[in-house]
Amino acid sequence: MLDDRDRAILALMQEDAGLAIGVIAEKVHLSTSACSRRIQRLEEEGYIVRRVALLDRTQIGLPTTVFALVRTAHHADDWIESFRRVIADIPEIVEVHRLTGTYDYILKIVLPRVEHYDVIYKAIVRRIELFEVTASISMETLKSGQALPVGYAR
Repeated sequence: MLDDRDRAILALMQEDAGLAIGVIAEKVHLSTSACSRRIQRLEEEGYIVRRVALLDRTQIGLPTTVFALVRTAHHADDWIESFRRVIADIPEIVEVHRLTGTYDYILKIVLPRVEHYDVIYKAIVRRIELFEVTASISMETLKSGQALPVGYAR
């Protein structure tokens, strides 16, 4: 069971996983060793999955975002596994969700420029059959982040 200090630690680490334990401890009013033990417990219990660095997409040459909506006529397990392998092999596809409704999947694709979408599209359809693909170019990011609201954590 998490308490308010655990939630505060999680919120701080989502904001900056590189914060020194001493800084986190000070902000949540714990000793460094007590804070370190809590962080270790949060990792062991699976609340903290991993620690990563978030890169600036423009700095690394990937300023363009395309969302591709995919419909398929196939829903068998073997097709889904093949689809998983295809998307796993394409690093520009950074996120994929299976959907309810008209489309089956949405892919978030990051690119150096919009014209590069055709390269990714061909890499997908060359390896797996799709019924329909429609893509939309993101004109502006209004909200972006990886941080989750920690108030729901128990």
